[in-house]
Amino acid sequence: MNLNGKVCIITGSASGIGKAIAERYVADGAKVAIADLRLDAAKATAEELTKNGKGEAIGVEMNVTDEAQVNAAVQQVVDHWGGVDVLVSNAGIQIVHKLENFPYDDWKKLLSIHLDGAFLTSKAVLPHMYKAGSGSVILMGSVHSKEASPLKSAYVTAKHGLLGLARVIAKEGAEHGVRANVICPGFVKTPLVEKQIPEQAKDLGITEEEVINDIMLGGTVDKEFTTVEDVAEIAHVFAAFPTNALTGQSMIVSHGWFME
Repeated sequence: MNLNGKVCIITGSASGIGKAIAERYVADGAKVAIADLRLDAAKATAEELTKNGKGEAIGVEMNVTDEAQVNAAVQQVVDHWGGVDVLVSNAGIQIVHKLENFPYDDWKKLLSIHLDGAFLTSKAVLPHMYKAGSGSVILMGSVHSKEASPLKSAYVTAKHGLLGLARVIAKEGAEHGVRANVICPGFVKTPLVEKQIPEQAKDLGITEEEVINDIMLGGTVDKEFTTVEDVAEIAHVFAAFPTNALTGQSMIVSHGWFME
């Protein structure tokens, strides 16, 4: 299985998990669009990956909650490379509050980025995949697609919703050779998670060390964070898998935090 010559769009990929996935894809010969809110960061990441990889990358500006901008960015990629073979809907944020204190605007913002973003980017790429008769849509879920945690009502709701969206895409896309799957990482030590540590310590009235050892890693088998490279390997499998035998599925990458 390889991605040599495949055209891939990865949202939120100027840094963190998205960048690691882009790096893995480019190393395998893929053509990767680094789609990010920050065009300068997207272009810088694309330049770095093109220098170091077998494939190539370009940067495109994309606010995943803006339908016109999503459509324009996807069309830019199609015009540049001729189509889209893989979408990784990775852009996301985290906001934590107890439910009774959760500001409605924050709730709507988080759900919009995770759910509307996955919907809009999938909607934009599917016609191109259908035309080609193949494609892979990968949504970035979480262990929170399977399990709940305090303070994360919006995030848990959004990540659960991605499972349903992927399953619908898998069923609708099957006749066109398009598959859809969800990656469900555990805690990955990215800036998003680093930001949560002091926030949760404050909200729960415990130390940051307790947040890490008891809340984040307490359910793992080895007290280890999942790495961005771990997630990137699963993203490669979902993108490069050659048939629809692997579709409508979710894969958990969490050091055993959640098992099924």
